[in-house]
Amino acid sequence: MAVWAVAFAGFVVIVGVPTSDPLTAFAWLWLATIAWRNYRPWREHLLFLRDWLPVVLLLVFYNLSRGSADRFFAPHVHFMIDADEWMFGRLTGGRIPTVWLQQHLYQPGHVQWWEVVVTLIYVSHFLTVPTVAVVLWLRNRRLSYRFMRRWVTLSLAGLVTYFLYPAAPPWWAAANGALAEPVARISSNGFAAIGLHSAGNTLNALQADQSNPVAAMPSLHTAYAMMAVAFFLPMVGKRWWPLLLAYPLAMTFTLVYTGEHYVADVLVGWLYVALTFVAVGLGERRWARRRALSSPGD
Repeated sequence: MAVWAVAFAGFVVIVGVPTSDPLTAFAWLWLATIAWRNYRPWREHLLFLRDWLPVVLLLVFYNLSRGSADRFFAPHVHFMIDADEWMFGRLTGGRIPTVWLQQHLYQPGHVQWWEVVVTLIYVSHFLTVPTVAVVLWLRNRRLSYRFMRRWVTLSLAGLVTYFLYPAAPPWWAAANGALAEPVARISSNGFAAIGLHSAGNTLNALQADQSNPVAAMPSLHTAYAMMAVAFFLPMVGKRWWPLLLAYPLAMTFTLVYTGEHYVADVLVGWLYVALTFVAVGLGERRWARRRALSSPGD
């Protein structure tokens, strides 16, 4: 594991965080499982490919399709602005939270220490859910399949919404004149402050070339963060809930502050998580009943 950690750290410094290619991310995760259980025979290590290759291919399809989701309908801009102003205007002087936060915390040309934190939180989106899924796969295969079903369902629901309702984020709205105040897109600013220029360049290239700039609602960044936490809430004591929920709340602040999402996008993302859990849970229970009826002797 030490060898793997050094190799992965070198990859991040030289190439960048594997944010744009699910195949690269899962290759590193597969190597981590091999390093963690290096005493197991290769046949068991190859089970990872059997279980995960369909998921990885689906995520590749998701990435490619998401970049084309804005070609059918004009992007929606004003609903999210109006919603954020309605929810927070009394507290922010009529401004959306993104503008208010950047006016109070952001200094152009100077990277604050908290921008390093929010950059790391932002980029954790690309690794947290796959890492949780792989750890579950190592410890409890059946539990990992439950997690993966929710992950895939949530991703597909978001993808369909991006095609049907392309929605512009705050930085896009400001750049195209829908917001009177400027909004800077600063989600990768913190990398330069800690010397990870390659990581920042990789993320910037992903944002510029491969992502759909008007796929803001629902926010899958915060939806994934909430899903990764909500899955475990029934399994832990309530005294641990505030600690777990701190992650999606920190992701929410990060997305709003950096100009990536409105609060409305976040709330819709959380709603998608709830609906996903309900729908997949119902499907699992129905499937379990059908199996029980078809195998009465088990």
